Amino acid sequence: MNIPRHPQTPRLRQLLRRQGGFTLIELVLVLTIIIILVGGSIYMVNQGGLFDTAQETRIESDIKTIATQLEVYNARNGRYPTTEQGLEALVTKPTKDPIPDRWTNLMDEVPTDPWKQPYKYRFPNQKSKKPYDIWSVGKDGSDGSPDDLGNWKPKEEKK
Repeated sequence: MNIPRHPQTPRLRQLLRRQGGFTLIELVLVLTIIIILVGGSIYMVNQGGLFDTAQETRIESDIKTIATQLEVYNARNGRYPTTEQGLEALVTKPTKDPIPDRWTNLMDEVPTDPWKQPYKYRFPNQKSKKPYDIWSVGKDGSDGSPDDLGNWKPKEEKK
């Protein structure tokens, strides 16, 4: 049994063919809108200071870790490393006086700040309430600049 087919008009065939996919103009328009939205989002994240906040949080965490190991060093040896011995005294036994009698390796390596600069250390302190100062020279790499962040600066409260 044959079922009769409806005759397709040329206009119906053209309409069906047109709805088969997207045109190049439609694709370009959609991609342009997506790029504008993503670009705006990246700009807002960067301007919002999220990257700066993450770097400051990492510096504060590193400083706390180093400070904890300095306290262990002090408990074992009765004193903190000198400025000359530096933070390397937590990694390798100092060769400069005073050489500790009960030295142990407290860290595999001293961490660097987010800009790959070594943390600075000074004993006795000049700025901190602790007996020593630990700080990062910040993004500009210049010691003593306003972007330095150390164990003497309290974390600023968000407004």
